[in-house]
Amino acid sequence: MSANASAMKSGLFDLSPAQRVAGILIGNLLLILSAKIQIPFWPVPMTMQTFVVLIIGATLGARAGAAAVALYLFEGGLNFAVFAGTPERGIGLAYMYGPTGGYLFGFLVAAVAVGFASDKGWMKTLAGNTAWMLGGHAIILALGVAWLSRTIGFDAAIATGLHPFWLATALKTAMAVALYETLRRRFA
Repeated sequence: MSANASAMKSGLFDLSPAQRVAGILIGNLLLILSAKIQIPFWPVPMTMQTFVVLIIGATLGARAGAAAVALYLFEGGLNFAVFAGTPERGIGLAYMYGPTGGYLFGFLVAAVAVGFASDKGWMKTLAGNTAWMLGGHAIILALGVAWLSRTIGFDAAIATGLHPFWLATALKTAMAVALYETLRRRFA
């Protein structure tokens, strides 16, 4: 039995309940900060939200990762200006039901999926890590485009909600893979 019997393996780390809560709060804060920082990029500015979502899931696991992202969505639903472009483009549930709602829901699904893969040990290799980070981004983009297509049609949703983000998504995927590999080799 481990020295800390209350610690539970989830994601990359063996976390005590207090450490898990701290991880959720830190993940939530990083997600809020990542939404507010825009990096000049072509063809559209890049935020680091999807990168942070994937790292939250991979490091905290499915349950704690989902809790961190759900807390972020809950705060946004309560009219806190936590999302990218808020308060300029609206806040609260109106923002969440707007064009970016599918991407926001995709954050939660991706954090759970990547966290589940991490919990199960499916990310212990570079190939597994890469596949699940790509899969997490695919989930976010697929749900975002599906939601967006309800209002502007599928072709327009692909053109405006997917194509402009390919390059940034590839870069953020590579960064997430590299960071998780570094953490995994150091702590696993």
